[in-house]
Amino acid sequence: MMYGAESSGGIIWMLLMSIIVVVPFWKICSKAGYSGWWSLLILVPLANLGLLYFLGFADWPAQRYDLRSEDAIEKSRTD
Repeated sequence: MMYGAESSGGIIWMLLMSIIVVVPFWKICSKAGYSGWWSLLILVPLANLGLLYFLGFADWPAQRYDLRSEDAIEKSRTD
């Protein structure tokens, strides 16, 4: 059995890996127009697959906003 300093190494490693995984997904969710808090689902088994499919196939609010602004620019050019 590991007690003391050796057992805390596993906890530190787990926290480090969690941060390494959550931070990029936080950025992806934010850029997509969703709350960054959704990225915490990446730590939950099976929910992480749902998050990946959701981000991959959903219409992003940020993307919808960009399309509207591009349409407005096109209309102003033709007027």
